[in-house]
Amino acid sequence: MKRLILLVPMIIFLTYPATFGQGNIAFDDYFIDRTMRIDFFMTGNAREEVITLDRIYQQGVWAGNPDRLLDHFNNGAYYIKVYDIATNNLIFSRGFSCIFFEYRTTDPAHIGVKKTYHESALIPYPKRPVLFVMEVRDKLNILHPTFIQKIDPEDISIIKESAHTDDRIYQALVSGDPHYKVDLAFIAEGYTIDQWDKFKNDVDRYIEALFEYEPFQSRKDKFNIYGVFRPSAEAGVDQPTRDSFKNTVLDASFNALDTPRYMLLNNNQVLRDIAAAVPYDTLAVIANTERYGGGGIYNDYCVFAADNRRSLQTCPHEFGHSFGGLADEYFSSRVAYNDMYPKGVEPTEANITALLDPANPKWKHLMDPGLEIPTIYNDSLKGKIGVFEGAGYAAKGLYRPMNNCIMRSGSIFCRVCQNALIQVIDFYAN
Repeated sequence: MKRLILLVPMIIFLTYPATFGQGNIAFDDYFIDRTMRIDFFMTGNAREEVITLDRIYQQGVWAGNPDRLLDHFNNGAYYIKVYDIATNNLIFSRGFSCIFFEYRTTDPAHIGVKKTYHESALIPYPKRPVLFVMEVRDKLNILHPTFIQKIDPEDISIIKESAHTDDRIYQALVSGDPHYKVDLAFIAEGYTIDQWDKFKNDVDRYIEALFEYEPFQSRKDKFNIYGVFRPSAEAGVDQPTRDSFKNTVLDASFNALDTPRYMLLNNNQVLRDIAAAVPYDTLAVIANTERYGGGGIYNDYCVFAADNRRSLQTCPHEFGHSFGGLADEYFSSRVAYNDMYPKGVEPTEANITALLDPANPKWKHLMDPGLEIPTIYNDSLKGKIGVFEGAGYAAKGLYRPMNNCIMRSGSIFCRVCQNALIQVIDFYAN
């Protein structure tokens, strides 16, 4: 009987020197047109991290672009890198962030409280054994291997179950081949069995809301959009600060990381099981609640309230996090993080900077001419791209491109954020 996974000593990674600079990877040389979902647990605190495998699945067609297998964005707290063992080639990579990385910056983590979170990685299904490597950034944003596994795609222990047959699918917008479109799946949370029509209407409302913003408005034909509905026993979501708890499929809850407005999911496995009903590159969860709040984590998912009047703006803001890897630009609201962006280190996100080289800010090519650096705001600079101090939860030492982009509290994506989003759209839908 074959063994599913062989733990590989960390030193083996040193024999795999392939970099993002490799040439184009021929998809058919290394992969079949299916998805491998790798579920794992992340456990630890501010000083310790342990990653353990949960299960591996073979699922539907690979939604990603077969011509864009290597991630060039250099964004995210972690990187997945997949090496073909037979040829020593790096054949797939993706950056991502996760709630565990955020937890590690909180007060409980700093005093040694350990927590465990469940996560998933999606890769195209390999033809031959591969080395699955996960890297994490240190305080200088340098990536280091933290988890290495050999995976044999022929192992009989890989789960090959079909998607849940009772889940209902709403094809809201189908523009073409999933391989060459951004495949966005809206997932229902806290909707009861009699609320199918409400969910479809909510999907339509938030498609309309998202595509009111550039760069999405002029690129709508680059998207396929689905809604996937699995009913919950009760309507709503958990609200611990109000002593209100609901029995829902994804166990969404406010007060994530002890921040009342921060809503996240506590059942990643079910989220991924539901989403597997459609091809997807990115996930947005609509939570059936009126309370203001939400959350978004890069290359993981975003979630927002269905029926709060501010959600028409919360949706694109959180999608900016999860899809575009954009940072928060606000700096006065309470958050649970400590030292999320260490001083003297340039953040990886495209829309904030530590301005370590004032003569050459990160978005110099997108700035309005003639503005000083740093830029002191006045009303004449409304909508202008400069370098304004205050971003990334810090009033000093971090800078944002525009005074009030939607990644702060504004009503548009600034040119810097638009440029970052366009690059991600093109990555999936070239």
